[in-house]
Amino acid sequence: MANLEVSRAQRLDQKVVELFPQLSRAYAAKLIETKRVSVNGAAQVKPGYKLRAEDVVVVDYNPTTEAEIPEIELKVIYEDADCVVIHKPVGLLTHSKGAFNPEPTVATWLRTRLQDMNGGRAGIVHRLDRATSGVMICAKTPEALSWLQKQFAQRKVKKTYTAVVRGVMKPEAAVIDMPIERNPKAPATFRVGAQGKSATTTYQTLMSSELYSLLALQPKTGRTHQLRVHLAHQGHPIVGDTIYGGEIAERLFLHATELEVTIPRNHERKVFRVAVPAEFAEKARL
Repeated sequence: MANLEVSRAQRLDQKVVELFPQLSRAYAAKLIETKRVSVNGAAQVKPGYKLRAEDVVVVDYNPTTEAEIPEIELKVIYEDADCVVIHKPVGLLTHSKGAFNPEPTVATWLRTRLQDMNGGRAGIVHRLDRATSGVMICAKTPEALSWLQKQFAQRKVKKTYTAVVRGVMKPEAAVIDMPIERNPKAPATFRVGAQGKSATTTYQTLMSSELYSLLALQPKTGRTHQLRVHLAHQGHPIVGDTIYGGEIAERLFLHATELEVTIPRNHERKVFRVAVPAEFAEKARL
């Protein structure tokens, strides 16, 4: 717990870091957003709140019991004043799920690039599961966020994934059009169900062996776990997807390979790609 009277005008997150120099700005923002910082006795949840000289800041933070959010580096594929496209690695969350979490995420990495946006999901346009790697686009301004999210909502973004599944798909290429609903027996998971929301996935076999197939996948909709649920329902779960019946492996063999989107700058249509990890083809040859 710390208490400090402000001597000059500055952002609230800057003041928190001044109080605790060992903290990153991203971690300071998280403390603020989870109502652990007050200004003149009232919780303030905006990291960019501009302090006045007479304001008194109190921070509920004990460095002996809490860990700092580590700084991480992500590979940038493209960046301009409006957006940034990254290669998200396996194991990294896109954003925290509400509770205070000292774990680094795409959202915590993004904060230093944001303009006039706050919150745990600020700048996040779409999400990749923790276990999925590949290409992601993030917004740096509120206007860019709205522009990009609208394209995803209107299904004007073209997404291509690569996956390794158990067995050989028959036919080799097809469209899976099956609604997806939450599984009431396991609320954190989903299943194909008549009461679900429409979901369409196009697949094409790129390579196959006796045991595995390497697939190119294009979801026409964006349901949670859509590719994983559709393939598992076909009897060909993704390798490493133990939640949906896949075999244990060193990783989930699902990778976001390509993203075609119209960026805010000059409304230019662009295609961003991240190479398929070498272990995907190696696995498919077995």
